[in-house]
This record gives sequence, C-alpha cells and structure tokens, in this order.
Amino acid sequence: MVKLRKTSERTSMSMLIEPPYALNGSKPDPDLPGRWRYLMQACGESVKRYGNRMDTVWALRSAYAEARKVRDAQDAFCMRAEAGLWNEIADESYPEDLRWEALVDVLRGRVKVTMQCSEAVDLDGAVRLSQEFKFRIASFHNAHEAYLVPGLLETTYGGVPTIALFSDESRYKREAYRGSKFAPRVLADYGFPVAMQSNHPTLNSRHLLFEAQQAHYYGLPPPLALASVTSVPAAAAGLSHRIGILREGADADVVLWDSHPLQLGATPRKVWIDGILQVGNDSDHVRIGLGKTSPEWLDPPQVPDFDAEREAALKFEGLAPLAPQKTVAGRVAFRNVKEVFLRQSGDDSAGVVVSHFGLDGTANAGVTHVTVDRGRVTCVGPVCEGEGRNAEVVVDLRGGTIAPGMMAFGSALGIEEIESEPSTGDGILYDPFKEVVPSMVGDFGGLTRVDDALLFGTRNALVAHRAGVTYATTSFVQSPLFLRGKFVGGLSATFRTGAPNALERTAIIKSVTALHISIGRPAPTSDSPQVPSLSTQIATLRRLLLEGEDTRTQTGEWFKKAAEGTIPLVIDVSSADIMATLIRLKSEVEEKRGTYMRMVFSRATEAYLLAKEIAHVDIGVILSPPRQYPWSWDDRRALAGPPLTNETALAILLKHGVTVGLGNWHTPHVQDTRFDVGWAVLESNNWINKRQAYELVSTNLEKLLDLEGWVGDMGDLVAYEGGSALDFTGKPVAIVSPAKAAVELL
Repeated sequence: MVKLRKTSERTSMSMLIEPPYALNGSKPDPDLPGRWRYLMQACGESVKRYGNRMDTVWALRSAYAEARKVRDAQDAFCMRAEAGLWNEIADESYPEDLRWEALVDVLRGRVKVTMQCSEAVDLDGAVRLSQEFKFRIASFHNAHEAYLVPGLLETTYGGVPTIALFSDESRYKREAYRGSKFAPRVLADYGFPVAMQSNHPTLNSRHLLFEAQQAHYYGLPPPLALASVTSVPAAAAGLSHRIGILREGADADVVLWDSHPLQLGATPRKVWIDGILQVGNDSDHVRIGLGKTSPEWLDPPQVPDFDAEREAALKFEGLAPLAPQKTVAGRVAFRNVKEVFLRQSGDDSAGVVVSHFGLDGTANAGVTHVTVDRGRVTCVGPVCEGEGRNAEVVVDLRGGTIAPGMMAFGSALGIEEIESEPSTGDGILYDPFKEVVPSMVGDFGGLTRVDDALLFGTRNALVAHRAGVTYATTSFVQSPLFLRGKFVGGLSATFRTGAPNALERTAIIKSVTALHISIGRPAPTSDSPQVPSLSTQIATLRRLLLEGEDTRTQTGEWFKKAAEGTIPLVIDVSSADIMATLIRLKSEVEEKRGTYMRMVFSRATEAYLLAKEIAHVDIGVILSPPRQYPWSWDDRRALAGPPLTNETALAILLKHGVTVGLGNWHTPHVQDTRFDVGWAVLESNNWINKRQAYELVSTNLEKLLDLEGWVGDMGDLVAYEGGSALDFTGKPVAIVSPAKAAVELL
C-alpha cells in the first residue's frame, strides 16, 4: 500500500504506508496496531491459459497444505523450546521454507488476502478453501457474481469479506457476463462492505470516483457510495486507523472538492497528502468549478429509481430481458418536459441540433409538452396538452428531457458479444504485414466489411440502446488495453443498436461507412519484431492512396475511393508527430491526384497539439476515449485537463474550429456515453453548451462519417425522465424512432 506522493528519498519503499516491521529498520510498537502483509490470489481467472477450475483449486489447496505443514512444524518446534526441551531441538533448525513463507503468515492471520474471483463457482471454491485452512479473506476482487450468492459469502471463515466491484465493467470476459451495475446496492442491502475498484489500468484510477458516482446512480446510498472509495477499502487493508477517514490523529490526506463528490464531474480544488499540498497551488492558476455556484451542487444528485431493474437483475441472475416493454405506433404524449433538443430538418441545416425549449440548458422553471405521432414529433409547446388528450399513451417525464439519440464509435459493438472470447465474435482477421492472405480471398490486403459480420441483439448493444445510444459505427480497428489495431481495419458499418436482426428494414443505416486503418508505434504488449516500422506503415499507405494496387481488388478499389474523397478515411492514431506526417501525406495525395480527401483522426490523443493545422486542412477528429490517457508512448502527451490544466483536448480543438466527435473503444462503457458528454461540458467550465454537447455524439459524428443524408431528421430521439440526459438525474424511458414510425417504451 503506497501513497501517491513524491518523497525526498525518491524510492518506492519510502512511499509505503506501513511496510512490514524490519523491512525498513522499524520495530514493533505495542501501542500501535500491527502491520499487515498483503496477498492477492486469483481463482478461475483466465483458466484457459493455465488449466481448468479444478486445477486452480487443487493448486491452491496443495500450496496451503504445504504451508500448514511448515506452520505446524514451527509450532511444534516452539512448543518444545518453551517447554525447555533443548536437547530435542539442539540439532534442529527452526523450520522455514521460503516457498511457503507467505502462506504460513496467511494461516497465522498476518496477511490481508484478496481473492480475485468473478463467478459463483470460483467464489464457492475460495470460501471452501478459507474454511478448510481457517484463514480470513479480507476482500473479493472483480466479484461480478457476488450479488447472486450473498448466502455463500456470509459463510466465509472469520466473517464477511469486503466485495470490490466495478460499476458497469461487465461482459468483457465470460466470467463477467452476469455482472450487474445494481450489484453494489444488492450487496449493501445484505450488509456487505462494498468497495468500488478501478483495476488500474483497466480503468484509469484517476477517475475512481466515477465508479462510486455510478454506484450511487444505480442505487447505492450516498454515505455508502462515498465510503466505497474511502473508509471501506481502508478498513479492508487494515489501515482504517490512518487513512480513509477525517478525524483527529489520522493522516492528513484530504481533498477539497468543487462540488459534492457524487456529482458528475466533481473536481478536486486542492489535494493534500500527509498535510502537504499536492494539487491546487494558487500559482498554477487553474480555474476549477466555474458554473457550480448554485446550492444543488453541494448535495448528492437526485438519482432515478431503479428498484424494478434491480429486482429483475436478481430474478434473471444478471440476464434480465432488454427488449422494450411496449412499442407504440400511434400517438404518444410527453408531459412536463423541461428541455427539448431536436434535429433541425431541411437540407440546409442538416447536422444541427436545435433547442426548442430550455435553450442551451439555461435555468427555466417551466415545463412544456411534446406530442409524437407515428414516431415523429408533431407538436412542441403548451398547446400540445390539448392535442395529446387523444394519445394512446401519456408519459410524464417529471421535468425530464427529449434529446437526439447518441451514436457509438470506436468499440466492437455489434461484432462481438464478449471481448476476451473470440468464439463470440468475428474471429481473427488476416494481417498482411504478418502473413500471406490466401489467394482464394482474392485481395492481398484482406480487406473485409463489418456488415458481413454484424451481430444483433447482443447484450452490450441492447444495454447501450436502453441508455440512449441508438446507433453505432463499428470497424475492425480495435484498440484494447495497451494494444494497437491492425493496419487495415476494414470497412465500417453503421447500424441501430436496438434492431433484432440485419433483415429489419431500419437495422443497417449504411452498410459501408468509412475505410479504417491504424498507424502507430508498437504497443507495450505487442510482439514488436512482427510489427512493421512506422515508416513502413506510412510508405504502404502512400502507395495505396496513389493507385499502387489494382482497383479490381477490394483493397485497391476502396483506397482509391478514399483518395478521391468518396469515402472517409478514418485513421486510428495517437501521436502528434504521426498526425503531422499524415497531414503532409494528405496534401501530397490531393496534389498528385487532384482530389479532396475526407480524412478523420480517431483516438487522436495528441491532436490538440496540432489543432490549428488540423483545422486548416479540414481534418475531423474523434476523441476515443473522451478522457485521454497515456496508454502507450504515442499517447504520452495526453492533456490531463482540470485540476491540472485549464484546457482539455476537446475544448482546444473546438476553439480552433475542428469538427470533433466523441467515441469510446471499450464496449461495456458505451452505455456511459451521455455521462462522458456531460463530463466534457463540465471540464470545459461550461464553455461547451448543451446543444454542442449533443452534437458531439450525434450530428458531428454523422458529418465526419458522411452519414448526414443517411440519418438526418429521421434520427431517433430519446426521452429521459426526471432530469437531464447529461447528468445523474435523468433516466431513459422511451425512444422515438421516425424510421420505425413508433415509440419504444423502455
């Protein structure tokens, strides 16, 4: 356990909170709590690589059995010594075995053990292990199915463990498939201490508080949500006498927030560790909390009621039905609507979101009414109250919002069900840089189309649909943790996330949306010798764009279209230096071919460094993920944003006139798109207004991906009950679909 504070020694050892006695020259103090060692053990995790679950449990039992032998031998030795039987032990050494030393301390109760177990079967094995060898488990980590077996966990030896969870990080592996965002509330109701986790760098630990905020949004009471990232993990680590608390005598580790910590976008004004200011020095001149002066920012957000959804999660063991409760083809009247943002119709105004009520989210105590007929808005305003009397269904939004459906970009939505299970997705694509594409494919580049591999009805897609993300543009360029996608990412497709199958009339919006490639240096975990050099990647792209391949092949045909500007070329790239090279290449191709290319940078971590140049050559940018992070060397100049910098990459790009969209490469997090957008608004100190915010994940993406004529005023709208779509007050309750001529009641 360390504190994230630089020390004068500049060593990792000096950052430890309480190193074991003697490790740094310290000696036991009987007046202070004892010091702990820490051990993490995995059960059922990635068993495909190491064996099966029986192998895992047997290996743990075997290890603990050996440790028990050593412990018992030590106890027998000490008993004889205490009895004065020196002759019996004169020729013996104290029994020790370095292989089992840590587990011996576990059996003696000197170690805080964390078990990384996801499924009920793994949790069961861990509990039985604790009972057999009589050691305490301090916490279960990644415990996705813990909420389904509270009775089992109550039998853990020595008392109930702390349960560490993600908020909505589910379905990324088979063990997490039944994970539920309602699990923290369910476990808290059973009396379990709940800690929210990041599993850094799976999730950026800088945003750990967002996990607690989401847990609160889905039902965890405010005190428990705050405790889940403060006092609960401190107690699980045996350090509650020092950290995770504010009281006299505790460590002076304090954060002063610009708003209640459970409010979306809550930002530290100042951070002290051991009483030493780490963040928020006045000389930094970083503006924090602009626009958060009203009293409601001082309280937890008024979150929606998810009791019915929580009960369904338990009833169906994490796999509750996700289909709409009802689809209405007739008239639907929405009452008490506080904000209305609609797509403006007409060819001259395509791609613009217009506020019809509550302009730009300004304070407005009034509410209005909206009437929908056959999936189209026919009336907005007080006069609609009379028109809605003949409605088939009346929906009271209680001060809610109607806004454009959002689009996902950058994830594997629609081409896989479980990220780490290839059997649930499209499979392995040929990489022409690493292998020869079979001649029967008829294309040396192995260029493929996403619409040939689309999966409909996946849980990730349906969850996103219910969260207001009604469209998705998906390519084969996937950028999982610390990895970079293949050079040729194929042809993306745009589809509706709620469609049942590809044959439904409105399911596929555009079967070929854009051509995708990925350019960058080798990622840390890649097989570097097999990754082509950066110069080789650029040379290959130049050749393909300058008619270096037979246009009778798929690769030749589509790269020619990209060079001519008839299809967008979306390049997954992080480094500003590589972007500068690509800008030069774009100019070279356009000059030699006499064409205009529609180029887009996605991921684009360092794009803000070239904002002026990118705007000048009319290249679009899709920031994915919305909050940049230095995953690899190419991302090292990621802009931190508040509280470390005034500006964000998004704000800088927009201020220079760059057309920007937001995406998210991690499929389970697509459902958080509206929170990402709301957060971006707050990080800009409200320089970005709500209209612009909705455009970032709707019409801007459509413009960049040449989808304006394919969606337009036929785009979906989403109705949110109780508040805004861009914070923790609103809950999606209906989807208005002009294309389907109906309203889906969620």
